[in-house]
Amino acid sequence: MAINIVVGGQYGDEGKGKIISYLALEDKPEVVARGGGGPNAGHTVEYKAKKYKIRLVPSGFVYKEAKLVIGPGVLIDPEVFLEEIKNFEVEGRCFVDRMATIIEPKHKEEDASSEIAKKIGTTKSGIGPATAHRALRDAKLAYQEERLGPYLTDCWKIVNSTSNLLVEGSQGFMLSNLHGTYPYCTAKDVSASAICSEIGLGPKKVDNVIMVIKSYTTRVGSGPLEGEISPEQAKKLGMDEYGTVTGRQRRVNPNLIWQELKKAVIVNSATFLALTKLDVKYPQAKGLRDFQKLPKKAQDFVFEIEKKLNVPVALIGTGPDAQDIIDRRKELGIKK
Repeated sequence: MAINIVVGGQYGDEGKGKIISYLALEDKPEVVARGGGGPNAGHTVEYKAKKYKIRLVPSGFVYKEAKLVIGPGVLIDPEVFLEEIKNFEVEGRCFVDRMATIIEPKHKEEDASSEIAKKIGTTKSGIGPATAHRALRDAKLAYQEERLGPYLTDCWKIVNSTSNLLVEGSQGFMLSNLHGTYPYCTAKDVSASAICSEIGLGPKKVDNVIMVIKSYTTRVGSGPLEGEISPEQAKKLGMDEYGTVTGRQRRVNPNLIWQELKKAVIVNSATFLALTKLDVKYPQAKGLRDFQKLPKKAQDFVFEIEKKLNVPVALIGTGPDAQDIIDRRKELGIKK
């Protein structure tokens, strides 16, 4: 029984959906709550030979006993939300906070035509304009959207009434409006502190902040990326990837960017790391679920991360399925 928050430590696309779905299945939380972003932040979950591409419903939906709640800090596109309720069969257990901001058609139109959106390469989901209108206090809220009536709730009451909570952040730390590569960033902060605020959870209640990082570095859209290689080089390394929402090819640095990760660990107060796509960097690691069976180079890579970032790597992804995970939490003495 714990309150765990999952956030991204790079530029998004770290594999948060995979880690969240694993934690939901393994730890069996009473509630899975989503904070951060909106339908611009796609999460991919693979479970039992099915692949789910998710934009609003919490990735922990694969654990069918969990109540799912979307916090007031999340921007809601009603069309996307209602479609996912149906597609993921979560009717009756997925709710949205009545104070969440609604993305209206005018916001998406503005996002598609604005010069700044073109410059930074947004997803054109209406996030920036909707966030701006919330700040101007003239945004439409969820309780004013008739179609959402059956799904409305008070998120803060739900997340503060359980001791078994999994909180899902979105995007990545380097896309934070406050701490990332401004102006090449998202519209809001996406750190663990912000995610707490966005669902109405006090910071003293958090047991673990789980920061997800990929075994290499990618980003979608414009903005700086240290050590970037060509798409052709990325393909040779098996690192050619495409965004969940837009399908855009991700830019790649085949290594980790230590200075950025050190900052992310500190600002997020990371309890431990979840490392994904180790099998891409070290193909012999694919599908393994025992740390001792990893090739020595892969083990050394994990130890290097722990030494340089001074935080344990407790979860290691070795394949696309939600349960392709090496879970070291017990041996490291980390509360589940």
